[in-house]
Amino acid sequence: MRPTSGITLGGRYQLTERIAIGGMGEVWKARDKVLGRLTAVKILKEEYTGDANFLRRFRAEAQHTALLNHPGVANVFDYGEEDGSGYLVMELVPGQPLSAILDKEKVLSPDRTLNIIAQTARALSAAHAQGLVHRDVKPGNLLITPHGRVKVTDFGIARLADQVPLTATGQVMGTAQYLAPEQATGQQATGSSDIYSLGVIGYECLVGHRPFSGESQIAIALAQVNDPPPPLPETIPEPVRALIMSMLAKEAQDRPANATSLADAAEALRRQDTASAAASVPGMLPFLTSGPAAAGAPTEAMTQPVDYSGMTQTHATEIIDRAPGASGSRGTGTSALPVAGAAAAGAAAGA
Repeated sequence: MRPTSGITLGGRYQLTERIAIGGMGEVWKARDKVLGRLTAVKILKEEYTGDANFLRRFRAEAQHTALLNHPGVANVFDYGEEDGSGYLVMELVPGQPLSAILDKEKVLSPDRTLNIIAQTARALSAAHAQGLVHRDVKPGNLLITPHGRVKVTDFGIARLADQVPLTATGQVMGTAQYLAPEQATGQQATGSSDIYSLGVIGYECLVGHRPFSGESQIAIALAQVNDPPPPLPETIPEPVRALIMSMLAKEAQDRPANATSLADAAEALRRQDTASAAASVPGMLPFLTSGPAAAGAPTEAMTQPVDYSGMTQTHATEIIDRAPGASGSRGTGTSALPVAGAAAAGAAAGA
């Protein structure tokens, strides 16, 4: 099925405007003719419609995601199939993706960054509690409403993408700039992988660029595996730097224990309570110059007024991506990365 404006899916969802197009399909704004509300409809590309097993998995992921009931997760309303093409009906979130905000503002304040980390971590915690790992946390999948609320989108799609027949040995799906080291080497993603990806986002929010760059996706993935992140500037409060660096630990066991602990720590730092933050995330301590004693010191004032004006454009929840994730992208695309074998080889060579 080729989606066009005006057609109605399932006798109910009338497509009105295409919002995005990407590697796996298209996102359309649609009017629910039964309830009279606007929704986001995500339609798989035709090349996936002939794969009955993929459609079955897509349906199962939709059912699983629909069970997530959290204010920080974009709602799934319905699933259907039209002429063999699967589609997902989701909440149309007012606001814009974090990627667009970063493109415009470049750098966010520590307090605003901590707020985004805390809200995202709460949403991830709810998903992890149900055994659902996001696997592709990036700015393009974090929608920010006009009131500053975070809505996480695209749960399950990265796992589905991984299950598409691969064209090269060792290929993985994801966005290299936000990929955890274990994902880059072809290991199974866990909740800790999502925490690492969120750490990359936090780093980017604070300084306007990601910790790792390279001339290719493979080079970036290898850097995720082998290279320490460059230190954050000292103008950023030390406890905030410590939290971000703990999230970017190469080994999962050195990161925050879970998303709940991470959210607790971020919220504590917003209250200028470094001791409570370090208690929630002990991995912060090695990055505090005075060691454990520094955890009892007051945190520098970080709160700044946040201007959410102008965030009126409605963006669909993006279960498919707008463009392949190139090295300059802020995570609005998902691409197949032939990095697992190369990253593993690079890690072995550096051992």
